Order: sequence, then C-alpha cells, then structure tokens
Amino acid sequence: MGNGEELSSLKRIAILRALGGLGDFLCIVPALRSLRSSMPWAEIVLIGLPQTKDLINRFGHYLDDVLEFPGYPGLPEQVPQIQHIPEFFSKVQSQHFDLAIQMHGSGLLTNSLTVLLGARLNAGFFPPGQYCPDPVHFLPYLSHESEVKRYLRLLEYLGIPIQGEELEFPLHESDMHALSAIKEKYELHPGEYVCIHPGASVADRRWQPEGFAVVADHLAKQGLRVVLTGSKRELLLTQATANAMQFESFNLAGCTDLGAMAALLKNARLLVCNDTGVSHLADALQVPSVVIFTGSDVNRWAPLNRALHRIVWNEIGATPTDVIDQVEALLRQPNSFKSRMTSMHLAEAG
Repeated sequence: MGNGEELSSLKRIAILRALGGLGDFLCIVPALRSLRSSMPWAEIVLIGLPQTKDLINRFGHYLDDVLEFPGYPGLPEQVPQIQHIPEFFSKVQSQHFDLAIQMHGSGLLTNSLTVLLGARLNAGFFPPGQYCPDPVHFLPYLSHESEVKRYLRLLEYLGIPIQGEELEFPLHESDMHALSAIKEKYELHPGEYVCIHPGASVADRRWQPEGFAVVADHLAKQGLRVVLTGSKRELLLTQATANAMQFESFNLAGCTDLGAMAALLKNARLLVCNDTGVSHLADALQVPSVVIFTGSDVNRWAPLNRALHRIVWNEIGATPTDVIDQVEALLRQPNSFKSRMTSMHLAEAG
C-alpha cells in the first residue's frame, strides 16, 4: 500500500476502535481526517461500542457508519455478548472490506480479532515478539507514544498524507440552544467563568476534591465564576468540591449532555480537570486547560499543545500550588480568550 493505484482500490475501510471513552474517540479524529482527505470516495466504517453511534451525527464528514461491537473475550471495555459474536463476524465479513485498520490497543488481543473481520488487507500495530498479521502493513507498538501521533504514524507508513494533529469537535446550533437556558439562569458570560471538572471515568485518575476546591477558590477571588461540571454519576464529587469551597460555585454536574457541555466549555476562560474525556474536549475546542495527571501515562494522553494545555504531574502527587501556578500562567497570556473567540468566529464564518 502507498501508491495512488493501491489507495484508489480501497473502496470500503473498517476501523476497529471499540473503546468507550470520549477521549479515546477524539484522539483518532486527526487520523480519520487524513483518511477522508486522501480517500473521499471511500466508505469508512467504525467498529465501536454502542455509545459511539451518537458521534456519527458530529463526524459524518469522516465516518459513514458505525457497526456495534458485541465485545470479545479478554477485552475489558464491555462484557462480551457471546451469543452475538458469530452473527457480528458474519455481518462484517459479508461487507467485504478492502482494508481493516486496528486502532484498538497494542494488538495483543485485537489483531486476531481484526483478521477475523475478513478484510482484503489489514493494518495496525503489534507488540514486539507477538503475533503480527502482516509485516508489510503492521508496525511495532510503542507503549508510551502519544495516542494522537500513534495512528498518524501508521497512516504515514501506509502512504496516506497527514492533515494535521489537531483534534476537532463540531458544535451544532442545537448545542448552543440547549445551553442557553443554563447561561441565562446562572448569568454565565463568555470569558467570565471557569470550568472545574473533578471527575474521571477511572477512580485512580481523580485528584482530591479538596485540591480542586482550593484552586476554584483562588479563581473565584479573581472575580471569575466557578462552574463545576461532570456527569450524573459524578454528583458526589462535584458536591464534595463545592462543600470544600469558601466561595460560591454553580454545580452543573448532570445538567448538560455532551453537546451542551462542549458549548459551555467553548466560552469558558479555562478548564481545570483530571486526565479524562473533557481534557480532550478542551483540546478539540482550543480552550486553555490545566490537566492533572494521577496514575495515567502523560506521554500517551496529554494534549500536544503544551502552551495552551498545562500538565501537572509528579510522583508524590500534585499540590494545589502546582496547579495554581499553571492556572496563573494561562491567565497571564495576553488576550488569549479574545483571540480564541475571534479565530472561532472566523472559522465558523468560513
């Protein structure tokens, strides 16, 4: 693969990425953009978890469909629906994909699964010393590589030009409409509030609520409104943060869907969060952020733009002072919010 004649023969492409997190999906958007740019004629189908189907409405310009993955023995993302696995493989194999790209982990468990999809060609990564389906189209897996750069490296190896490393998250008019009532109720004006997100999908990645409270109070002292965000499942975390604060905050955990959350974040002065999906959402929306890493791989998951997104991590744990220092560095950036709003408006007009 790599010359124009071979790329032109790829009419149907399957991408295996059966991971459930928002960040897991957003990290492959630059790869999807590159695929679509090089092969506008191709039908590109994501093999993913059921919750991924909601993203098709936002990324229909890159993806044509999602095939629901029933799980597979050994993969921890969901309990395998064993009774549906034969039907799943029969359905996928009947579609006669020209290329299946494994974008799900090292390939230790997923490479054999990828081969069973029945595509004419397979590509992806393999753990050194382990099963490699095709030495021509598979690369060694580097465990500490950036999740964004990993799949761009693969596409470049396959001869597909890269169309930038930036993440994306398209906002719809309905997202702004869903947010309008909240903005009016809490008098949230663009650039005058900050988002504090104390939750994370994995408990080991959560910094303590008391630390978030200290940072939130520091921001409130400067006249910024503090908005606590999260899912319904994170209400206890956001409430614990609010209870530990000395200043007023607005607890919106569970009050916004993904689109409204993105619209809320777009107009925030900055975000303070753990290493979780909202960090990648801020990256996609170019919202300044301070991301606290606790128990996850900084090299793999941190945003690439370290000027706009500040990383706080150390072996003995982050302190509120560590986080506040990075918050202040972002706030000192001249006209950062005004510049961001101007560039976004120009992009929307274009």
